[in-house]
Amino acid sequence: MEYFNGVRKDFDLPVLLVGSEFQKRVWESLMEIPYGRTLSYMGLTRKLGDEKAIRAVARAIGENAHSIIVPCHRILGSDGSLTGYAGGLRVKKKLLQLEGASLQRELDFESL
Repeated sequence: MEYFNGVRKDFDLPVLLVGSEFQKRVWESLMEIPYGRTLSYMGLTRKLGDEKAIRAVARAIGENAHSIIVPCHRILGSDGSLTGYAGGLRVKKKLLQLEGASLQRELDFESL
């Protein structure tokens, strides 16, 4: 409730990430995206070091079992569009609005 009331911006609880080493790297990278900021699928893929892995990155994001805590809602299309979210695009938009994220302002992946 603290998150949804705008009080909690970071989670400091242990999270057991169950998946391949690649998936875990993707999910850990998602947790590095600050509250209220966004990153594109390609930006995240570049951060991970292999632009050719964009489909695998997108698949790992889709298999995230810890939404909100592992904030996959902060990932956008390269043009800033809302794309893919297990909870639906309406929910994704609401979460980004809650965080005050600009849909057009992408985080510089090199600053992560």
